[in-house]
Amino acid sequence: MTGEPLMILVAGPYRSGTDGHPARIEANVEAMTAISLELYRRGHLPVMGEWFALPLIKQAERAGDADAFAELFHPIAERVLARCDACLRIGGPSDGADRMVATARRLGKRVFLDIGDVP
Repeated sequence: MTGEPLMILVAGPYRSGTDGHPARIEANVEAMTAISLELYRRGHLPVMGEWFALPLIKQAERAGDADAFAELFHPIAERVLARCDACLRIGGPSDGADRMVATARRLGKRVFLDIGDVP
């Protein structure tokens, strides 16, 4: 890797295309996690909004907050993204991942659409 390491938010489908099936959701998380490991091994610091949001959502749901996902999932990812240098969009169709790309662009962050484009 050349230059300074980047902190990169990995944005991909979470629930999109899963019909709510837990194994498919897990496959989406696995895909983002695998790319995160590759980014790390290239010298960068990968982050995923899921790493921050899912434990808080679980805690809020235990406390009886039925709307915890809507309240926390994307807003937390956007807050994390605000601290990142860039966003890497992976995977198939996803309104949420597209929202992260739009947020990154609005914040003036670098957006990568392929890991091969990451320095």
